[in-house]
Amino acid sequence: MQPNKFFYNNIKSVKLNFIKYVIRFVILQFIVTSLTIWYFDNFLVFSKEDKYQLYLNLLSDRDRFLPFIPTTIIAIDAILALIVFLFLVVLYSTKFYTYVNELDFSYEKSYLDEFFNIYLLWNSFLFSAFLIFRFSGLSRGNLLLFTFVVPIILLFFRNSEVLASLLGRSIINENFISFNLDEESQYRNLRIMSFRKNIGDYSIDDLEQIIEKVDSKNKTQNINLVVINMQNEQKLSKNLEKYLININKKVLLIANNQIEFKTQFLYRSENIENKFFVYFNNDIQYGAKFILKRMFDIVLSTFALILLIPLAAAIYIFIAIKNGRPVLIKQNRVGLHGKIFQMYKFRTMKINSHELRNELQELNEKTGPLFKLDEDPRLIHGAIFLRKYSLDEIPQIINVFKGEMSLVGPRPLFDTDTEMFNTEYMRRLNVIPGMTGLLQINERNADDFETWFKYDFEYIENWSLYLDIKIILKTIPSMFKRSIQGK
Repeated sequence: MQPNKFFYNNIKSVKLNFIKYVIRFVILQFIVTSLTIWYFDNFLVFSKEDKYQLYLNLLSDRDRFLPFIPTTIIAIDAILALIVFLFLVVLYSTKFYTYVNELDFSYEKSYLDEFFNIYLLWNSFLFSAFLIFRFSGLSRGNLLLFTFVVPIILLFFRNSEVLASLLGRSIINENFISFNLDEESQYRNLRIMSFRKNIGDYSIDDLEQIIEKVDSKNKTQNINLVVINMQNEQKLSKNLEKYLININKKVLLIANNQIEFKTQFLYRSENIENKFFVYFNNDIQYGAKFILKRMFDIVLSTFALILLIPLAAAIYIFIAIKNGRPVLIKQNRVGLHGKIFQMYKFRTMKINSHELRNELQELNEKTGPLFKLDEDPRLIHGAIFLRKYSLDEIPQIINVFKGEMSLVGPRPLFDTDTEMFNTEYMRRLNVIPGMTGLLQINERNADDFETWFKYDFEYIENWSLYLDIKIILKTIPSMFKRSIQGK
């Protein structure tokens, strides 16, 4: 008998969620404890003598109630750490803090409501603990201020959504499209839709049209969420079901009856006002995964920007002398989920060279949407060295720092190139584009787009931070191998 793949996937999901909560708990314990001890020493107690008196109170209580505890572990800082630890245990046991329901109605809860709940819980716990441990004689004004500081920090760490917003991926900048959903439907007030921008409503008779509609729209605008009202339908076709599972976007299905699937995968289902809702999010670079990758990019790109300033300055001067200004150029490229951004490069071609592209199309040696000439007459004299070792791409570190690109990912293509993508190729848009990737360390000079897609698809299917690190470590050595050097 074959093992139940869904069961093992579910176990894996539970383990990952548990690890995520533990990591977040440890980070919060460190941050809140450090802040509490620092604030207590500098703003709550008036002098070292006052803090010593509080310590004597602890020793007195120890002698009266817990004489078996060694005096060596009695310390104000240890008690503060214990207070924070016990509070976080209580906080994590509450559903409102650890669980964000995207299918709540947006008017039912706001960030202010969430802050107020955390504020009440924190302060009732804090003042009770101070009373039990006889922490008296504290600065009341500074204590009042402190009652707001910790709840604000806890609100930021409540879920990955807030942190992702701070790192450049806010839900208010995301888009969704809907199918067969009435414009006046109350379900548009669900949290999952109300915070995102609606860029398209379609009324269709055949659900198979969804694939073509989504791909067509995604070629011109970024799409993060697909909402489908299945009405009386209970099943999706095999082709559409596979497409929605592999699309690497958030998908919300609404139906009058229980929805049945041919494939076993992880999803959440709810019954809201006698309607059946199914929600799944297969975005592989979302939430905690996005935060991890983004922080990795910020740290390395900051270091690279500082390290490469002298080299970038030398290249800037070289191009300015050879062919004048502008030295830096900006090109429209397609990013995550189809979002258009301006990619920076050192100009290695003569001014207005891109306008000659159509005239040189017959000489193009690449296939599909790719365009590249080995002997390109538009190149600035001497600039071939910059392209050979990808030095013209140094300014893209700025794109990485801004969050428009990553250090590792599929190379971003022109928006006009994306129009040539079929359904399979559209999967390239499901991860953040990068400066280097599997293609660059294996077959950098590949002449056909099928090879590009092979490596991009492999990266999408196997993405992890560990894979990113491996690619980065292999990128520089690969630049000096003749078989994969740039041209």
